[in-house]
Amino acid sequence: MELLLGFVIGALIAMTGVGAGTIVAPLLILFLKVPVDAAVGTALAYSAAVKLVIVPIQIARRQVIWRTLAVMLSTGIPGVILGSIIFRRVVRNHGNTLWLYLALGAMIAIPSAWHIYRHFRPAALRASRPSRPGWLAAAMLPVGAEVGFSSSGAGALGTIALLGLTPLEPLQIVGTDLAFGLCLSLIGGTMHLRNSGIDNHLLFNLIVGGILGALAGVALASRIPARAMRLALSLWLFTMGIQLCCEALL
Repeated sequence: MELLLGFVIGALIAMTGVGAGTIVAPLLILFLKVPVDAAVGTALAYSAAVKLVIVPIQIARRQVIWRTLAVMLSTGIPGVILGSIIFRRVVRNHGNTLWLYLALGAMIAIPSAWHIYRHFRPAALRASRPSRPGWLAAAMLPVGAEVGFSSSGAGALGTIALLGLTPLEPLQIVGTDLAFGLCLSLIGGTMHLRNSGIDNHLLFNLIVGGILGALAGVALASRIPARAMRLALSLWLFTMGIQLCCEALL
């Protein structure tokens, strides 16, 4: 089950650029009943391992825009460090983690809802986009903090920011955002590992499946309509986000 889960998520990451932390953490919590702190740390480490396979391929294809990536990392790295510190302090000082379910659910449902809205917007409203590096840097601080706190955000929110604040082409957005997510996952995963917030056995099984899935996803990326798949993924994520919120409230 864990190998299959890792395979499917790895393939989705390679084909859409979205899905690592956003999908892994809620699936571990809802279906495998992994504690919140271990789920977040495991999701970050899994994300880093899978993206280490995908990102070099994106670099070789010249789909990573380095200048844009540098702008994102200038504030994203401090953000992920801050988010990881806040998460560990919250978990240690407050034994009740129900409100963390609520926060994680909201962080997944809101950007997913935005992706669904964008999918159905008229094409004219998605026309030319100016380059706004200052706004992009400002947006990446809270995105980085969210990644450190919940493992989600680098793919979903990073993609939204690149879509609205840069003139990059879709393939460049996927490549640049994956490289950004890799850097944040490496830093956030290391910080969670130091605090023992990772299930090592589960992580190993997920990574083995994820690497195989990533390689399959790279091969299939040009054959499957990414826009339709992104819509289906967003609908699924929105449902899981709402379910996490219900887990906290009921």
